[in-house]
Amino acid sequence: MPTGKAEPLDAQAIDARYGLEPVFEPGTAAACNPTEFVNVDCPYCGEQFETVVDLSAGEFAYVEDCQVCCQPIELASETDESGALVAVRANRIG
Repeated sequence: MPTGKAEPLDAQAIDARYGLEPVFEPGTAAACNPTEFVNVDCPYCGEQFETVVDLSAGEFAYVEDCQVCCQPIELASETDESGALVAVRANRIG
């Protein structure tokens, strides 16, 4: 005979029961780091600078100005199957 008490569900069981997708939860051991610092070589002046890339949405391509010469650079990423950053390419615009 059931006791009427339901056993508590963990986050994965709740997601599965209601058809939810997993979300990023800061501070959890299972969560990957959504941002990463990378060094970029400017394709115009050749100087290296550090920038932050956001990996929370997968691969990206966006324009950022060189922190040294202020020229616009297209930054594009490559990630592996797990979403980890493999490379960031810096290309001239135009």
